[in-house]
Amino acid sequence: MKLNDRLYDLFADKAKSVTIEVLSLGLGYTAVTTSDGGMGISYTYFESKKSCALNKDYDDYEGKSASGLLEKIRSTDTVQRSMALALINALNYESALSLPEDRKNTIMFEKFNIGQGTKVAMVGFFGPMMRLFKERKAELEVMDSFRGLGGKENFYEKLENWADVLFLTSTSILNNTTEEILERTGETVKTVMIGPSTPMVREAFENLPVQMLAGTVPVEKEKVLKAVRHGTGTPVIQRFSKKSFLDLF
Repeated sequence: MKLNDRLYDLFADKAKSVTIEVLSLGLGYTAVTTSDGGMGISYTYFESKKSCALNKDYDDYEGKSASGLLEKIRSTDTVQRSMALALINALNYESALSLPEDRKNTIMFEKFNIGQGTKVAMVGFFGPMMRLFKERKAELEVMDSFRGLGGKENFYEKLENWADVLFLTSTSILNNTTEEILERTGETVKTVMIGPSTPMVREAFENLPVQMLAGTVPVEKEKVLKAVRHGTGTPVIQRFSKKSFLDLF
């Protein structure tokens, strides 16, 4: 996918001068720390566990140049892409950490005019946001394959002809559906990429119809690493992180 290639190109030079310190492949999220003080996380994407191994092409990346793992953003294996995306977020750590915060999603909701009658299409079920949509009386259509929510073709029709705003999980980068979804998005729809996996990198989305990036940047690094090792989810990880956002328009 072009987005994966773009992410690789943007960080290829930096990866040559950085080594990986810790790679933690958790059940819920993957975390990577780097020699320049960076830390990034990404959703650990796998559809089913059919054997004792999730990462079947084992390579010990710790203590080695980040270049080797960065290449895996173009792998056909979703677990390898999960590790590579966490690395990309680690390589972008200082930039992401400097961005403003929107811990309660207030800025995001105001920016996209989420209110009574707003038609929201969401790819990926984000439970904590449901209360906000209900409070603001927005209309909602959700597609989440893991939860069995929303038929693909019906959702795409709504995305083309009905929706005002698209909330698109950055897990779509890991299953290579980001560009497919955006291609089916109506011309007037405003899109925000959301979730801890989100690479907060303006240049990566320059040629895509995305108006905002909303991600998670670890602050208390050891606590985030422990949360990843313990198989926790987004609410726990975000206790020890900053919820950054980046306007693209």
